[in-house]
Amino acid sequence: MSLNMSELRHQASAAPPFPPPSGLSRGPSVASTRRLSAVRRLRGGQLDPRDKPEDSGKGGIRDSRNGHVSWARLSRLFCAAAAVIGLFTARSALAAPVPSPAPNLIIYDNDFSGPESADILPLIGDPSVKVLGFTVVTGDGWADEETADILRFLEIAKRTDIPVVKGAVFPLVNSEARTRAWEQMYGKIVWKGAWNAAAPDNSFHPTAPYLIPPSPVGPPKTKALSGTAADFLIAQVHRYPHQVTILTAGPLTNIALAIRLDPEFASLAKQLIFMGGFVDTNLQQVTASANFATDFNIWFDPEAADIVLTAPWAKITSVGSVSNDIAYTPELAARIAAKTTPVTQAVVKYSLPLPLWDQVTAAIAADPSLVTREVQAYMDVDTDHGMYYGVTHVWPNETAPRLGEQKVHIVTAIDTKRFLDAFVRDAQFPVPADRP
Repeated sequence: MSLNMSELRHQASAAPPFPPPSGLSRGPSVASTRRLSAVRRLRGGQLDPRDKPEDSGKGGIRDSRNGHVSWARLSRLFCAAAAVIGLFTARSALAAPVPSPAPNLIIYDNDFSGPESADILPLIGDPSVKVLGFTVVTGDGWADEETADILRFLEIAKRTDIPVVKGAVFPLVNSEARTRAWEQMYGKIVWKGAWNAAAPDNSFHPTAPYLIPPSPVGPPKTKALSGTAADFLIAQVHRYPHQVTILTAGPLTNIALAIRLDPEFASLAKQLIFMGGFVDTNLQQVTASANFATDFNIWFDPEAADIVLTAPWAKITSVGSVSNDIAYTPELAARIAAKTTPVTQAVVKYSLPLPLWDQVTAAIAADPSLVTREVQAYMDVDTDHGMYYGVTHVWPNETAPRLGEQKVHIVTAIDTKRFLDAFVRDAQFPVPADRP
């Protein structure tokens, strides 16, 4: 059977847009091999002279049913097939699940003190953060009392799934007696934390480190994990190498012990973020507050701070006096109280009108983009037992002694409005009523 040109054009124009491929000969011939090769090259946009149809002088390709099919018709078939394949490929790509970002793994080491631990809210209120554990160190209070405080607040927040591990009760070298002696020679220290003078209600009990006074929110029912904070810290960085942020807002005793127990500890962590490093506040002790301008977390255990700041961390961030101007105010309390949950009730009732030192530090660990300005410098701590014992020093590249001190990112400004908005949101996170 033969077709003239007008019939061939009519047949090509009447062809369905997606002609069934079964009409093409599938025999193991040279022509079929060439057609398969042509399809592959058409999909890749690589037509070449080999794809010229075998027209036997009639401008068509042999068809098992009709004898000849036009090259135009076959080209349309190939293009349509390529379009269908591309459509299914695009749909498959759109349907493929988008991988979730890796969680922000954090261990928070702190001297949790009081019936509200509002500083953990930027962590437990942020779904992108996974807190591997809270480790406790003596600082503002004694470690045993602080462990009870954080356990009870986690019960209020219904987050008892996060482990708590008690850490060091005493600093490496410094002591209450040494501090009293230092004060006789060099001047008074306003805030001494666990070593504050004894109070009638036992809110401070400097000579009774294991005493746990009654809490206004009651004692916890849950228990801390067995073992030490240092061992827990070491185990987690080995379990998640180069993924765990070590966040600390208290004295650095637990971190120093982990470094001494495991020389790989610091290098296996993702980074260190610590609340401390008040390097520009000497004059503020006169012009502002002698209490707020004191680098408590450093001088309480200077030897620990020296060990930590000379360890091989991938990155160190210091959050110091930048947080002095961001305080807990009645206005902030009103914003938090706008939503009633067990957490917001505890925060509003028990928070004190103090700078949000630890809250800012935790928020930066959760969202580093809050930092709007920083200075990089080498940092270490004076451990000579003189006037500057426990004082932080910084150097530029040109004058650093290079005795092991590391370069530190010192935060000097943050987006305060965004921090406060996020803090309110995190404080108001929905506390599940059905979780024990």
